[in-house]
Amino acid sequence: MSGMAALAPFRTPSFRYQWPADLLTAWALEMETLILGWYVLVETGSVVLLTMFASLQYVGTLISPVLGMLGDRWGLRNVLAVMRFWYSLCASVLLALAITGHLEPKYVFVVAALSGLVRPSDIGIRSALVGATVPAGSLVAAMGISRTTQDSARVGSALVGVGFMALFGIAAAYMAVAAIYLAGALLTLMVGRKPRAVGGPIVPVATHRVSPWRDLTEGLAYVWRTPRLLAAMSLAALVNLTAFPLTSGLMPYIARDVFHLDQKGFGLLVASFASGALIGSIALSVIGARVRPARVMIATTVIWYLCLLAFVLSTSLPIAVVILVAAGISQSFSMVTLIIILLRTSEERFRGRIMGVRMLAIYTLPLGLLIAGNIIPRLGYHATALIFVLTGLVLTIQIAVTWRADLIRRDAIGNAG
Repeated sequence: MSGMAALAPFRTPSFRYQWPADLLTAWALEMETLILGWYVLVETGSVVLLTMFASLQYVGTLISPVLGMLGDRWGLRNVLAVMRFWYSLCASVLLALAITGHLEPKYVFVVAALSGLVRPSDIGIRSALVGATVPAGSLVAAMGISRTTQDSARVGSALVGVGFMALFGIAAAYMAVAAIYLAGALLTLMVGRKPRAVGGPIVPVATHRVSPWRDLTEGLAYVWRTPRLLAAMSLAALVNLTAFPLTSGLMPYIARDVFHLDQKGFGLLVASFASGALIGSIALSVIGARVRPARVMIATTVIWYLCLLAFVLSTSLPIAVVILVAAGISQSFSMVTLIIILLRTSEERFRGRIMGVRMLAIYTLPLGLLIAGNIIPRLGYHATALIFVLTGLVLTIQIAVTWRADLIRRDAIGNAG
């Protein structure tokens, strides 16, 4: 894919508004996660409470399919905008508590739970909105570019957000977070709808309303009876259970208690993984038309686990940083190709619900965090991390073997160019 082809999604007016809206929201989300994660660890000194805080951000995972269904019925843009105004409101509450000197970990936990009701659905709804507004020929490039919003946010928030809090305090940092959330929500309202093709058929409007619960169960059934989608969802659940905890919720603990770093060192570790993910997203947006998504998804997931294994065993900070960059690249290829499979090979009318089910797979992330938080005090960090990584590696290979006809074969739908 040429450089101009990689930028083709920006020819779509709605994408030109959605991309900055997603970028701002991702920056605010990542800044908030890192700032509060470090705050909770420093204030409580407990890895159990740290993992509990991280888990609360995903309490809404179970309702992600419902939000996806609402997106199909009420409009993906409308649902996404409401979600982002909610983030801004929650951040404003913490800002008020910080300014008045009443901020305490217990309030952070409450607000994290309230924000977490809708937060897990953001990536899925935004991806479905891209799929609904960007032409199919530009979808791979669009997903790669869209992914850069999340990855660049992790780099920037790790280097800027954490440092900003260290210099100016949590109140000043939260003033920026609340303002960025609001700007992202306003831009989301400017995203348009995909125009009907000239000369295309006019879809008749249904004369009766279908039950929303029927919509939801139909989406779940559609995934269950479609092997390539079921395989992708299984892999998504697996990596959220065994891989993401090590580079998300547990990272403040790894930085402070394993590598004995301060806030700047913590930011360096997070930025290293995020930089790799950003590199992977940009690379995929350029070469995406030449990859076979299902094969790449499996291969890069295996590489991702091998990188995590090396990271767990590393004792040198410079080596760990290099390994995290490599892990981030492979993670980006794995997750972007997974979303491409879900969007490109599913029926358009199910996209919102399918991405809602995809977000349901994130439910295993808080489970993984809570399991790790309770095992680490008993077995130690290294033993716990090795159990997670080796389990994930073995089960990834099992997924590839079980669904080899839908994931590995060259002529499989999931590998269509």
